[in-house]
Amino acid sequence: MNKVQPSIENALAGIKDGMTLMIGGFGLCGIPENAIKELVKMGVRELTCISNNAGVDNYGLGLLLQQQQIKKMISSYVGENDAFERQMLSGELEVDLIPQGSLAERCRAGGAGIPAFFTPAGFGTEVAEGKEVRIFNGKPHILEEALTADFAIVKAWKGDTEGNLVYKATAMNFNPMMAMAGKITIAEVEELVPAGTLDPNFIHTPGIFVQRIFQGAVFEKRIEQRTVRTR
Repeated sequence: MNKVQPSIENALAGIKDGMTLMIGGFGLCGIPENAIKELVKMGVRELTCISNNAGVDNYGLGLLLQQQQIKKMISSYVGENDAFERQMLSGELEVDLIPQGSLAERCRAGGAGIPAFFTPAGFGTEVAEGKEVRIFNGKPHILEEALTADFAIVKAWKGDTEGNLVYKATAMNFNPMMAMAGKITIAEVEELVPAGTLDPNFIHTPGIFVQRIFQGAVFEKRIEQRTVRTR
């Protein structure tokens, strides 16, 4: 099986209206920015996107939101996107807000084949509405179901031709667990190297989880909120 895709169009082939996509990254760090831009060009609509955040107005998932290509967001941190706010308040966008740790674990559980788990996070809030509650060690826990997706699109620092991936720093958040939880996982990498080049002791996502891989063209790597100290 040749996992290396000759173009981004080939890499994203098969993504259709109404599908569920996992989009890796933490804030604007480690997001598959080239793939997101291609999804905008493809014009796919009615998407359910599982992502830690919703991008900003002109970058990341914010580009898909601007074109109203997303019908539902399953995410944790969404406070930097005006388009998201407008669509949510108007009822155009369905939103499922999840505590960040629970979101990460629901993706990990999906990849591990664990259908559900109990967690204390969210008990006593709107997050717990309609969910089963059990007591463990005298503390209430709510039942959270695992998450999976038709496609998981992740971003790695380096990847080889067999789909083995190495992430860098904060990009380790969400990308590894989402790579496990997609029926088809697409990896966008900054550097594509021959098989055998990567040190096997430092591979974060084994190639068994990746079906397609391509090298991204341009990476902006924006900073979500730039804060500097007065000199």
